[in-house]
Amino acid sequence: MSNYHIKHLEEYYQVYRKSIREPENFWEEVAEEHFMWRKKWDKVLSWDFSKPEVKWFEGAKLNITENCIDRHLTTRGDKTAILFEPNSPEEPAEHITYNDLYKRVNTFANVLKSKGVTKGDRVCIYLPMIPELAISVLACARIGAIHSVVFAGFSSSALAARINDSDCKMVITSDGSYRGAKTIDLKGIVDDALEDCSGVESVLVTKRIHSEINMKEGRDFWLQPLLDEASDECKAEIMDAEDPLFILYTSGSTGKPKGMVHTTAGYMVYSAYTFKNVFQYREEDVYWCTADIGWITGHSYIVYGPLANGATSVMFEGVPSYPDFGRFWEIVEKHKVTQFYTAPTAIRALAKEGVGYLEKYDLSSVKVLGTVGEPINEEAWHWYDDNVGKKKAPIVDTWWQTETGGIMITPIPFVTPTKPTYATLPFIGIQPALMDENGQEIKGNQVDGRLCIKFPWPSMARTIWGNHQRYKDTYFSAYENKYFTGDGALRDEVGYYRITGRVDDVIIVSGHNLGTAPIEDAINEHPAVSESAIVGFPHDIKGNALYGYVTLKETGESRDQNNLRKEINQVITEQIGPIAKLDKIQFTSGLPKTRSGKIMRRILRKIASKDTSNLGDTSTLLNPEVVQDIIDNAL
Repeated sequence: MSNYHIKHLEEYYQVYRKSIREPENFWEEVAEEHFMWRKKWDKVLSWDFSKPEVKWFEGAKLNITENCIDRHLTTRGDKTAILFEPNSPEEPAEHITYNDLYKRVNTFANVLKSKGVTKGDRVCIYLPMIPELAISVLACARIGAIHSVVFAGFSSSALAARINDSDCKMVITSDGSYRGAKTIDLKGIVDDALEDCSGVESVLVTKRIHSEINMKEGRDFWLQPLLDEASDECKAEIMDAEDPLFILYTSGSTGKPKGMVHTTAGYMVYSAYTFKNVFQYREEDVYWCTADIGWITGHSYIVYGPLANGATSVMFEGVPSYPDFGRFWEIVEKHKVTQFYTAPTAIRALAKEGVGYLEKYDLSSVKVLGTVGEPINEEAWHWYDDNVGKKKAPIVDTWWQTETGGIMITPIPFVTPTKPTYATLPFIGIQPALMDENGQEIKGNQVDGRLCIKFPWPSMARTIWGNHQRYKDTYFSAYENKYFTGDGALRDEVGYYRITGRVDDVIIVSGHNLGTAPIEDAINEHPAVSESAIVGFPHDIKGNALYGYVTLKETGESRDQNNLRKEINQVITEQIGPIAKLDKIQFTSGLPKTRSGKIMRRILRKIASKDTSNLGDTSTLLNPEVVQDIIDNAL
């Protein structure tokens, strides 16, 4: 069956139509031909969005690690599975072959068993981007334990909340981590968190920075001596298709983080199938996603998707700015990276530093560029296309979510003609719908509305851990029989989708619906502007008015600020219309961001509305210090 790897536009439409008309037959073929099953399914799909309940490949038995590792051993045993590039360019890269990975995952799995971890237990993983992170994820999957990776930049209180919510039995961490020129005391953070976590029985600690740390007798164990004693043979636990594989927390627009539960078979099939097509992966390619495994992007497109395809996946410990802003490009040249997948935030940061850093390196190996995390603005898209891809490597602007498990709307490189700022067409099997305020689907093109999905796909999250009602209320209550993404989108004249941002980022000004993303795009095109964020604040006449937080490039900081404000509003007037002009423009040293690079507009909205009494937990931000600075200078 050729439709595992789509090669031209006509084929995309053909395969897409089949996937919509006969979804069960379509996914059954993909699952049957490309994966290893201990027992085939009794039923491909049963679903009811009113409950909501979704089951894929019901009754099937498998282990995802057999699909990611074991089945490659005879044909690709000596091929690099994980290519680890350390924080410091002085430290050599490490090539972990499929044979090595098999032994290391089995050994780690046996250590977990020796500490009493069994099928269904939750294990919290709080590690830097070192091989042990990928290996511990796979070791949990090997024995049927449910992994809950917490990004190793979260505070101790955020870590404790996640450990307690899913009642983890074990924590896996390291003595510390390198981040650019800094080291971070991860074990100290874990110790603080565990003062509030009575359920944790053991902590495994790997050495990374070789710092002095406290080890609590009877609870904390150095990992290496346990690995040295363990066997490198470990039979894979046979899992049911719908057994939970992992829990991953995502911040809600309200309150407590949501533990999204992803199950085994559907997630495997979809993450593997999207990886193969969205990156047009070929056998000899070297693929690099710069995300952290602490996010869904890392789960699906560093670990599971690439390994299920027998790929070589680069895992980078460091940051794009260390030792200088050429680090990404140096790695691309060094490992001859063919697919490069990163976030618009990183692209903008690198663009701000100019092309000098790029020009030192040979980027000719790159065939496909990708972006993830937020819609990419036009200026950043062109910079990426011109300077990194040299207009030869198509950009896949991928839209998806923690909740979706895999990429949902995206170009397929060399197949879908791209258009800056557009995620373009739905991926195979995905049925999007744009909805209006009255809950009706908006048909036709050149329309915009709220983005829903009207049919299940294999990798969708099945519930929120311990709170199915919240899952129903958040995703399935706004529109009958549809999954509501929380995003707005527009569909252009050819049916391409552009994500216009979260629906709570649509501001009604004088009766006009204004999406913040297009206004920010316009502002960011001003040569002095580095980044911007728009929120609404109450206004006596208009209902809401627009407040802009604008970070300037170094070149703009010495300019007359009143003139700059006029120029910015002039750009908005020209691009969108005078209705979208900003009432207030505050110049800031930075914008408050989550560690995955999302701007925390909730905080900015409160400051604009002069309601700073309760900003919620800001400790998990990448840069909590800018919040006070913005409050102090608020207009």
